[in-house]
Amino acid sequence: MAKKEKIYQSINNSILKGEKLLAVLIDPDKMSIEMASNFISKVNNSKATHIFVGGSTVEDSATEKLVSEIKKQTRIPIVLFPGDVSQITNQADALLFLSLISGRNPEYLIEKHIASVSKLRKMHLEVIPTGYILIESGHKTAVQRVTKTEPLSRNNIQQIVDTAKAGELLGMKLIYLEAGSGAFYPISSEIIKSVKKEISIPLIVGGGIRTKEQLLLAYNSGADLVVIGTAFEDDESFFEELKN
Repeated sequence: MAKKEKIYQSINNSILKGEKLLAVLIDPDKMSIEMASNFISKVNNSKATHIFVGGSTVEDSATEKLVSEIKKQTRIPIVLFPGDVSQITNQADALLFLSLISGRNPEYLIEKHIASVSKLRKMHLEVIPTGYILIESGHKTAVQRVTKTEPLSRNNIQQIVDTAKAGELLGMKLIYLEAGSGAFYPISSEIIKSVKKEISIPLIVGGGIRTKEQLLLAYNSGADLVVIGTAFEDDESFFEELKN
């Protein structure tokens, strides 16, 4: 049997082929086990290449139970997007090891990571170091409230670019530009282009994308992987819109 391709390796291979990737973000606080089967059937029939699971405030056991159920329903890679150590489960395929490099709260820069090691050393998760950059979007997000950090100004593009580059120089394998759940507006084309021009690692963009036009703009601006959550939660017909 051929060895299963690693998630990070597959992302890079897709980029080399000129393929654009799409992750559906599922928040265990908003998705019950009973709802999962119907939702995942729509994901399976969509253009989604990855399923991200996580949220800023999730009950300890909710993530593991949901990931276990999702895994029964799909062959799409499941990647953890955790808001806390308690959300890490061996049921997933990979973990975005998020360091909130836009903030200055040591708990989310390194302390949560240290706390997770005793758990991770017993697991077989692929761990992907990810520089997580929160950018203001006209709406106070759950990430802000939980981490007690302020987002970077969307008007200070140089600071965003320098933060992303610093993340790459620190050894991050991914840069994730986040407008936040329920963002009033997504990451701007100018920001995406500027960051993409500066870094040589894959670029993820998420938050505030609610239309096909916004998705295509993010791709055309340089996003390698776009994450959509709220738009699918609010209107599952969005899956159909993306097929056209």
